[in-house]
Amino acid sequence: MYICLCQAVTDTDIRQAADNGATDIHQLIEALGVGNNCGACLEAAQSIVDAQLAGQLAYAA
Repeated sequence: MYICLCQAVTDTDIRQAADNGATDIHQLIEALGVGNNCGACLEAAQSIVDAQLAGQLAYAA
């Protein structure tokens, strides 16, 4: 599903960025360009990163 329409970034793209070390919105902006135009996607993008990181922690435990 597209999260950032302006930059055509999907939830899968964001999850992969989190798997590659992105932990906050600033790193997502740098890696994917998320939120560079209208910014409407920033909250959703951060939620996906948080969920992905929580899943990684649960898996590691």
